[in-house]
Amino acid sequence: MSKPVEVSIVLPIYNEEKNIKELHSRITKVMQELGREYEIIAVDDGSSDSSFDVLRELHQKDSRLIAIKFRRNFGQTAAMSAGFNHAKGNIIISMDSDLQNDPVDIPRLIDKLEEGYDLVSGWRADRKDKFLSRRLPSILANKLIVRMTGVDIHDFGCSLKAYRKEVTDNIHLYGEMHRFIPALAKWVGAEIAEIKVEHHARKYGKSKYGISRTTRVILDLITIKFLLTFSTRPIQIFGKMGIISGGIGFIICLYLSIGKIFFPSEATSLTKRMPMLLLGILLILVGVQFISMGLLGEVMVRTYHESQRKPIYFIREKLDNNDEE
Repeated sequence: MSKPVEVSIVLPIYNEEKNIKELHSRITKVMQELGREYEIIAVDDGSSDSSFDVLRELHQKDSRLIAIKFRRNFGQTAAMSAGFNHAKGNIIISMDSDLQNDPVDIPRLIDKLEEGYDLVSGWRADRKDKFLSRRLPSILANKLIVRMTGVDIHDFGCSLKAYRKEVTDNIHLYGEMHRFIPALAKWVGAEIAEIKVEHHARKYGKSKYGISRTTRVILDLITIKFLLTFSTRPIQIFGKMGIISGGIGFIICLYLSIGKIFFPSEATSLTKRMPMLLLGILLILVGVQFISMGLLGEVMVRTYHESQRKPIYFIREKLDNNDEE
């Protein structure tokens, strides 16, 4: 009878054919020295190169390697979500597959996790990337994310993290929210820590990330802020905006009405009053719309929490010897 898996290592992969074998070798060496039962879940996110062929070859030699191939490129968030869903270990390690994260940090992450934390995030303190195109946008983004989410860590973009399985089981990833996992973990009450980890320059291939992703990061950050603050009470934000807008519009219309009724001789001409009147009516209508959106949001929140969630990925093929038993 095989021993239960203790540690699951999740590897999102997209066009990393030259890096996979070396990464697998490094992980295997570290985990064998650590002496814990483990599995490696490699999720091929619709690679256009021979990445999955390399995974298939490795799987035939190493039954601990589970290879999953998506039908198309769904993105890193979906790949990580698939890895989390298929993980059997009580501890889950996520890391990039480009050899920039170093498997030697895995034991340190696990040790920190077992001090009583639910999530331990890596911090690439000595990051080996270009300053203007990668590091500077990352520094600015991290400061903004800390300010908006209240999660005080230095490096949200580092994929090298350790989680307790109960945390990943309660986090549902959509869009490109993998970088905001610590914020989502905070939402479910997780205790979070951070340690410095190694970071290496990329040896093979090209980075899939750049400054062009800034817009998507900002939009996802707005979503995260909403989820953390108003996800279970959307009427609080939409209703507040509706009351402010409608209140200003009502005051404008009331002012014009009082002037027309009680001071007709002092009232300005219709031409001068009309823009202000239209503004007041517009603000009242906008206020009604915001309050309606808040009420609809309340209904949708209840539907969301009570209905069954659908997956955000579709698997073409999965290689796992355990399924054949």
